[in-house]
Amino acid sequence: MNYATRTLIPALVVCLAVAFALAGCGAGKYDSGYGRSGDKAYKGTEPTQRPYRIAGKHYYPMATAKGYVEKGRASWYGKKFHGRKTSNGETYNMYAMTAAHKTLPMNTWVSVENLENGRHVTLRINDRGPFVAGRIIDLTYTAARLIDMVGPGTARVKVTALGKATAYSKKDHSPVNFTPVDYWKGNFTVQVGAFTVRANADKYRIKLSMAYINAHIVPYEDDRGQFYRVRIGKFDNLNDAVAFSERLMARKGFRHAFAVAE
Repeated sequence: MNYATRTLIPALVVCLAVAFALAGCGAGKYDSGYGRSGDKAYKGTEPTQRPYRIAGKHYYPMATAKGYVEKGRASWYGKKFHGRKTSNGETYNMYAMTAAHKTLPMNTWVSVENLENGRHVTLRINDRGPFVAGRIIDLTYTAARLIDMVGPGTARVKVTALGKATAYSKKDHSPVNFTPVDYWKGNFTVQVGAFTVRANADKYRIKLSMAYINAHIVPYEDDRGQFYRVRIGKFDNLNDAVAFSERLMARKGFRHAFAVAE
């Protein structure tokens, strides 16, 4: 159930960001920052926001969940995928309240209503899929059971994006308040390098701090090992961060600079 999307994204998706690290002056391992599609135009984009291709079809994740409402057929997935990694790196739990969607931003909470019986559930998107024609969302076993669609396997549903959870119930910790998920506004900076040796990252950060604000290091670890990402600058919108990264790229010494969200 990994990596998917839908087509409602502007051309500036090439700059969307929360990145894998690029570049490396460390030893050995290299964190490329390129998307699964291999298209270098999308380097620096958060992995789950990059365009991808499944069975010959391209998908483009949305930049925002605001105003998203869709009707279509839902399905569910269970034991076969239980314990496997989801698209955002979490471990799939068939008993959790999550779902897979091809294009909504990760961690968007959605309301899913079974139009055949009026039952509904609130779920968080943490995976990509389903990649079956005519289906718009995949639910966990528990979510499917709560809206009475385990037996039939599918049901016609209405999916409404709620946004990012900002408040939770004290009783059961379910989300009770939301704000739209938007990749254009927030806290942004620019990544200029990634190292496998912390000392090298520290030296680079110190050098940059002489000329740039907010020079800092963000540790990152995946199945390839530990990386130390060096970032500079501080912005409250993506456009300014992208403009700054482009100015850096025009200067000597910044071959790999791209905007990222923090």
